[in-house]
Amino acid sequence: MQKISLFLLCTALSALPALAQTPPLADPAPAAVPSYVGDRMRKPPDYRDWIYLSAGLDMSYNAGQAPDHHMFGNVFVDPAAYRAFRRSGTWPDKTTIVLEMRGARDKGSINRRGLYQDGDVMGLEVHVKDEARFPGKWAFFAFDDDAPARMIPTSANCYACHAAHAAVDTTFVQFYPTLLPLATARGTLSAAYLQDAGAAAAR
Repeated sequence: MQKISLFLLCTALSALPALAQTPPLADPAPAAVPSYVGDRMRKPPDYRDWIYLSAGLDMSYNAGQAPDHHMFGNVFVDPAAYRAFRRSGTWPDKTTIVLEMRGARDKGSINRRGLYQDGDVMGLEVHVKDEARFPGKWAFFAFDDDAPARMIPTSANCYACHAAHAAVDTTFVQFYPTLLPLATARGTLSAAYLQDAGAAAAR
């Protein structure tokens, strides 16, 4: 019994140098973004592995009637764009930002107060910067499923709203708490946002 133990120990020790030289398994390369099929954009398949920017609850940019249900909006950005923003305070070409909508629930498991996110994705929108592809540099896409989606027409209100009120490069950085201080420090906040912020502070 002792001989077998010594043999196994020697065998294991002899394998240690080889194990030490074995490179660790690398994470799979992320899918290139943005990606298109003709005039349609592919849904980013791995966006939940990206950088999480923020979440909003029941947010709306107009004073219309409130919906009859609660919704969370989760925002993710591709890691390369996030790193570039941290350096410069603005977005590079090919930036891809995903807004994921999920329903809110109040009853489930041990929860007795407050809201938490449902498991079902209720909608997915993508804001993408592609200067060579879009005349206005940025475009919006809405996905109902995994199929490639057509660009939302530039006549939609979202384009005018982002142009008139976004803090940085037509994006709502004012709602991303980890990025707003960076843009403030680097002086990249838009004049329109600063005017909005001043008006809000005076109310």
